[in-house]
Amino acid sequence: MNTLLAVVIGVLTVYLAYTLYARRIDRHVIQSDPTRATPATLYMDGVDFMPTNRNILFGYHFKSIAAAGPIVGAIVAATLWGWLPAMIWLVLGVSFIGWASDYSGIVVSVRNEGNSLSAIAHRLVSPRSRTILFVFIFFYLLLVGGAFVGIMAGVLDSQPATLFGIIVLVVMGLLLGQMLYRWRRGLAASTVLTVGVTLAAILGGHWAEGAFRAFNAALDGLTGGAPIVTYFDPTLAGFKGADAHIMPSFLFWAVAICVFCYAGSVLPIWRMAQPVIYVGFWITALSMVLGLAGAALAPLVRPEVAHFQIPAFKGWNPPLGPAGIMPLWPMLFVTIACGAISGWHALFGAVGTARQIENEADMLPIGGGSMLAEFLLGLLSLMAVSVGAKGTPVAAFATGLGGFISVFGLPASYAVSLAFAAFIVIVLVVTQLLFRVMRVTLSEWLGDVIPPVRNQHVASFVSVALAILLVLTGTWIYLWQLFGGANQLMAALSLLLVTVWLASARKNWLYAGVPAVFMYVTTVASILVIAYNLYFNVYQPNLAAGRVIAVVGSGFMVLVSLLLVVAALFIGLDGWRAFQRYRRRPAPAAGAATARA
Repeated sequence: MNTLLAVVIGVLTVYLAYTLYARRIDRHVIQSDPTRATPATLYMDGVDFMPTNRNILFGYHFKSIAAAGPIVGAIVAATLWGWLPAMIWLVLGVSFIGWASDYSGIVVSVRNEGNSLSAIAHRLVSPRSRTILFVFIFFYLLLVGGAFVGIMAGVLDSQPATLFGIIVLVVMGLLLGQMLYRWRRGLAASTVLTVGVTLAAILGGHWAEGAFRAFNAALDGLTGGAPIVTYFDPTLAGFKGADAHIMPSFLFWAVAICVFCYAGSVLPIWRMAQPVIYVGFWITALSMVLGLAGAALAPLVRPEVAHFQIPAFKGWNPPLGPAGIMPLWPMLFVTIACGAISGWHALFGAVGTARQIENEADMLPIGGGSMLAEFLLGLLSLMAVSVGAKGTPVAAFATGLGGFISVFGLPASYAVSLAFAAFIVIVLVVTQLLFRVMRVTLSEWLGDVIPPVRNQHVASFVSVALAILLVLTGTWIYLWQLFGGANQLMAALSLLLVTVWLASARKNWLYAGVPAVFMYVTTVASILVIAYNLYFNVYQPNLAAGRVIAVVGSGFMVLVSLLLVVAALFIGLDGWRAFQRYRRRPAPAAGAATARA
């Protein structure tokens, strides 16, 4: 296998899935109607409901969903089981499940007045399901936030050459928001300025590397070089397990990331979240286009970075730690936490993107198209590690992607710096949205019982503090897989709601119902496996060593695992009952669609 063949497989997957399957569902099942008024046009308020051009909305939605999942997940899966199982799941998952979940999450919200999945569950399933879904979504987002913060803190701590570019990105995002919404400058000129300065800062990050390296050393010197937290990590020493350490510099960057996310959560969306995402989209798009084009050309120009070097298949159940199990089913399907399917996409699409859809004909290219584009990011990551790039998942991605980009003549050191920065940009701008949605979820869930959490600052602080606790637990691979399990379970639950809605509308529900059942069974099983691994591979060794923080954190993750399973069982039961109810009793005849003005 070489990278050119992998790129061809990726392009064919996108073309065939979109033209032969997705368009058929859109035309014959959903029956999107360009003349029907959308919530964005009916309830336009300039805040949440805003009709948006499909090209702009595609970029916004794609950058809001594409994060660490398709990158780290594909690399970890290839490392554990080989590149072939990872590629098969990426191709089949996105073709039959992923695009359907993303697209349907937007559709069901657009057809239900722009309501969130929780509100739709309240109406279609039961009031209890709405409350349980609030619980599930909050802890699911907590796991996502903890996993992403931990990974980004590790990169910022170990790659000081990227820090200057990331700081400039945030500054340029703030400047862009000021230029567009306060100074009323043109979009084109503002984009060229902010994206250009950010790109220059990323490529010139080596000039500031020494200063940031000295800063990290000074932070670690505050404790005399002693770690803040020591924990047993079963993934070290050839997956036999060894002690790992969290240093002050790592904690500093984790807190800095959370401060950034806190600001993105409480500031008006035009001030920080939206413009930072917009600048980040261009950095991401540039890196992806150069990476995919370089991978396609590499067999002809630089064969040494084009041929797969890792085994196609490594085994059904690779060992992990002294007592862990890692069976290909169900663990592969949650290790690749995006790229094939993702619950975050449907959740965000329903509460954000759906309220900006100007025309129902835009739902498929934005929802389905963005998911297929993220599949290409996952495939690019898989190629990066398959050609032999070494190191942590992020280092392997950056080194491999940098090799593809260097095909065009850019020096390898600059290409790798751009790849590292692209990873941080990809994850950072999504993480701030995660905490924003988490803050809103916590307020709606507990606001009536605990009035202080209605305050956006209190809710945001609680969210970031819990994420820091998870980061201090260590053992990122289990936090990653637990996030993956919760993420894919969120996708299963969103598909379940779509299935119930389709049944209530007397439409063919199979395209959503069959994937919902597969993902539901698979992800519940995976979370139970992860809880087992956490208990025997992390909780018990750290308990025996008397490490309080690691014990509390890993014990908390075990409890969250079981809570997610219980919540999913209740939602699944209520969803099944609602599905049966609608199947037996035809829904009332729908009135005529509201015409566009």
